[in-house]
Amino acid sequence: MIRLVGVSKRYPGGNEALTQVSLEIAEGEFVFLTGHSGAGKSTLLRLAALLERPSRGEVIVDGLNLECVAPRQIPYYRRQLGLIFQDHRLLAERSVFDNVAVPLMVCGLADGEIGRRVRAALDKVGLLHREQARAGTLSSGEQQRVGIARAVVNRPRMLLADEPTGNLDPALSREVLALFRQFNQVGVTVVVATHDTTLLEALPARVVTLTHGRLDTAARSAA
Repeated sequence: MIRLVGVSKRYPGGNEALTQVSLEIAEGEFVFLTGHSGAGKSTLLRLAALLERPSRGEVIVDGLNLECVAPRQIPYYRRQLGLIFQDHRLLAERSVFDNVAVPLMVCGLADGEIGRRVRAALDKVGLLHREQARAGTLSSGEQQRVGIARAVVNRPRMLLADEPTGNLDPALSREVLALFRQFNQVGVTVVVATHDTTLLEALPARVVTLTHGRLDTAARSAA
């Protein structure tokens, strides 16, 4: 589903975040993307989400070469993605319901359909009872779960999560990981970037390691 062919990414100033990376992630797969801080994990996810474009090489998602996606088409491309970030990126003064509804409002869905989908997503992450609470009043763990609900409310085929447990304690990290596993079990492709090696033992998933922007072929991988 996600294929990188000889991908390199160089930023202004000469920093090369990725160097000649070739990688394939199958549809329905669960993959941990790991490595030290600055190894290129976030850059790889940003390329797959079309938040960045490579300096060299090809990024192909579901058979589509992302180089062929015009800027005006990017919002439509992203509708098949669920993006989850460490810092939640919620609208603090808006309700939990409103935060989760944003992707559906952008798509122009009817109010009734928005309500059904938002409440189903909140129920999935255990926050239906907080739908009218202001997002800024929630705990860090609750805010991350709102971010997950927002990412899946559009029923995406892929979830890309960048350090989603970085601000959470071990118990909450396991809860978040269990949610990702549930989505994967119904066919969603999940890629989780993390430097927390304790998470790698929690699920039977493939581990892809980056070292200084290159694939570390010597690192272990689990089926």
